[in-house]
Formats: sequence, C-alpha cells, structure tokens
Amino acid sequence: MKKESNVYIIIYSVVMVVIVALALAFTSEALKEPQKANEQIDKMQQILRSVHLTPDKSEVIDTYKNVILAEALVSTESGEITQSFSNDERIQSEAFGMNTNNQFKYIRNKSQSTLPLYIAEVQGERKYILPLNGNGLWNIIWGYVAIDADGFTIYGTDFGNAGETPGLGAEISTKHFADRFVGKKIGSSEKGIVGVAVLKHGQLDPERREQVDGITGGTLTSNGVNEMIAFCLKQYEPFLMKVAEGEDPLSNSNYTPSEQERESKEEAPTEN
Repeated sequence: MKKESNVYIIIYSVVMVVIVALALAFTSEALKEPQKANEQIDKMQQILRSVHLTPDKSEVIDTYKNVILAEALVSTESGEITQSFSNDERIQSEAFGMNTNNQFKYIRNKSQSTLPLYIAEVQGERKYILPLNGNGLWNIIWGYVAIDADGFTIYGTDFGNAGETPGLGAEISTKHFADRFVGKKIGSSEKGIVGVAVLKHGQLDPERREQVDGITGGTLTSNGVNEMIAFCLKQYEPFLMKVAEGEDPLSNSNYTPSEQERESKEEAPTEN
C-alpha cells in the first residue's frame, strides 16, 4: 500500500487515534487513586484549618484522625445524629464523601434532609465543624466553621473559592479574613441561629447580628459569604440548640471511642 494513498492515510490516522485514546485512558485510570487521595488530604487540611491546625502534608491524615473523633450525618429537621462514623470508618464515610454543594441546593428546594458534620476534640475541648457552600461573584465559594461546645461561639473558620478575583474577592481564602470570625456569636438561646453579618466597614447590620468587615473591593463576594453563613448555619439550628442545652450528640449515636480515647479516660485522675 502506497503511503501517499488515501486509504493508508485513513488507516494510519485511525491507528494513531486508538493508540492515543488508550494511552489517555490508561493514564487517567492510573492517576485516579492519587487524585482522590490528594482531594481527601486537601479536604482534611481545610477542616483542620478551621480549628487552627496546619500540619505538614505528610502528617495530615494522622492529625485528622487524632483530632476528629467522628464524622456524622445530622437531620436538619430534628437535629439528631442519624449516623456516625469513627475509627477506621473516617475519611471513607458517607459524611466525608458527601457533596455538600449539591446537598445544600437540594435542601433549598426540599427543605429537610441530612448534612455532614465533624466532631473534634482540640486541647481537651469539643468542637463541632460545619461545612458551608454558597456562591460568590464568579463561581462557588465554600468553608468550614468550627463551633465551641456552647453551640454559639465560633472557634475558627476556613473559606475557599473557585474563581473570585485575586486580591479582591479571593481574599476570603486568607487566614487574615478567617480570623475575623473567631469569638463571634452565631446566635443565642433566645434568638436561635442567626449567623454572622459580613458587611462593609462601618456599616451596621439591621438584624443586629454580630458582624465582621467584608473584603474591601470585594462587596459581592462578601455578600455571598454573608448569605452562605446565614443559610447554611440555619440548617444546623436544631442540632446546635441541642448542643447549647448541654446534650452530647454522640451519646445517642453509634459512635465507638477509639482505644486511645478509652485509655485516656481510664487514666484520667478522679476527684476524691
């Protein structure tokens, strides 16, 4: 067959396309597990940053498992934990793997559902880490808010964005912005969960919520964070009110303490 013929060119082109397609498919399959592992580590880093922990990448998994007592699914209607995952179930659980961006969209339309939360212990104190999802100026935004054991006080936050303007709206992903929320109250026993207002410097919130300054020059992104916090935290209100009343959410779940936790409790000194 002559190389200059149309048949040769067609056959050659088909063979090359098949070879390239097979190579791409093999590469994609080979990289699938490493990509998944990197995505999991990135998510764990975000969760840990909400409780002011920034371990090296090689230490993220161990730190996460030491700090996060359990991952759980909580009912937005009753505030009850419907399922909890501890020990080896963590990271592989339905709670950890849930696409919360889609879940919050579903809740906006259907009202009631379940959402994930992360129950942590930091320096001997319980923290409840709640995921957030919303929309910025150009694309989606998200975050994690760690709440103290009183159910109302923010211990820490971490925010992310998928396309906000560098130097402006994208500043929500900085530690400087996240630190503005520390110590703020998201509600009270009388008012319930109201969130935290994100406003221009000097502007007063008409709802008299506690507030932080938004990003200078990033008003629309700040508005997105403001709406995201208000809506997402409201979905956890039944759960947080139970926490505020002193209820241990793990007491009525299938949570199983790790061997390290049991040993720690057994070794703890008792009062005479």
